[in-house]
Amino acid sequence: MTLSTPQSGTCEMIIRPERLAEVAAIISRGTEVAVDLEMDSLHHYREKVCLIQISTRTESWLIDPLALKDLSPLAVPLSNPDILTVMHGADYDIRSLHRDFGIEVGNLFDTMIASRFLGITEFGLAALLKARFGIELNKKYQKADWSKRPLSPEMCAYATADTADLLPLYDQLRAELVEKGRLSWQEEECRLVCGARVTEKEGPLFLSSKGAGKFKGRGLAILEALLQMRDSQARELDRPPFKVISAETLQEIADKRPRTFGDLAAIKGMTSGQVHRYGERILAAVSAALALPEQDLPRFPRQRREEPSESSKERLKRLKSWRQEKSRLLELEPGVVAPNWLLESIAEANPACGEDFEGIAGMREWQKGLFGKELLAELASAEPVPE
Repeated sequence: MTLSTPQSGTCEMIIRPERLAEVAAIISRGTEVAVDLEMDSLHHYREKVCLIQISTRTESWLIDPLALKDLSPLAVPLSNPDILTVMHGADYDIRSLHRDFGIEVGNLFDTMIASRFLGITEFGLAALLKARFGIELNKKYQKADWSKRPLSPEMCAYATADTADLLPLYDQLRAELVEKGRLSWQEEECRLVCGARVTEKEGPLFLSSKGAGKFKGRGLAILEALLQMRDSQARELDRPPFKVISAETLQEIADKRPRTFGDLAAIKGMTSGQVHRYGERILAAVSAALALPEQDLPRFPRQRREEPSESSKERLKRLKSWRQEKSRLLELEPGVVAPNWLLESIAEANPACGEDFEGIAGMREWQKGLFGKELLAELASAEPVPE
């Protein structure tokens, strides 16, 4: 199926296995390809990839994974280390490709990472394309339900625009990275992103509910019962949990502990429709949690971190001062040079030589090579603090 799109001329929607194989063969004969995904996380209980956009220098295709049961032909070029896959903000797309189809990316250039390594502060794709090429991306369909079919020509044009100019953008960003001597930084970071995977959440639902840490004992039990109730309802309705009842409203319920419909209606954030649809389940969840024996009440796991020593604090202060000056000289955001967690790890480990950096988890090779000696000098010159 070929659709006419206002911004992009014509774009072919791939819905037949034999045509997917042909497109995969075309990509495999090249050395580079631009890729993006559209998902339905705002509209369904279980998120899935609903569209894969592919562009070469001369052609673009929209691959429909809802119509194609087997996407393995696409895995061949994308996993090939000799074919560069250009993406923007690739981390979650890499995870989703592997989660839904088992597809791995073997050679990545992430234009968002490149932008940050070049000191570009507005590194969204729309901002980059406007600044570089004067292209205005229409973000009208950013939150659309991409699982619906058929897709309108306007939605197809929107999707195609996300990859149609990625390769020319890559040309510019790569050249600038080479000029600044930062291409190796980019390559290392992209190798790590290629290994990103979705991990299944384990344990109580409150562990992944923002703000749950303020609850204890009985309140935490009520919150967990409410989260479980909402999750069950969301699964039945095939809706994202936050579209059933917001987490903030559930926390308000856990705090107020309503026992009647009147109490529930007075809860901030509860609509009359929610009270009507979910009221009985909510009150039952609250009652069940209130009846739990004391010994069965949950506890929020607190990670006890030892208070850093005064010497470590002094080293961290010195490292942050060093980073501020380094960021200014390199014209990079401080978090790009070295995020806070890394400086904290270095200050705590207090390495005495380059080999000691090997024991610091998450430190990149480019950081060791570029800053290693400077960091050691800063640590060595830090005044020891009597403990």
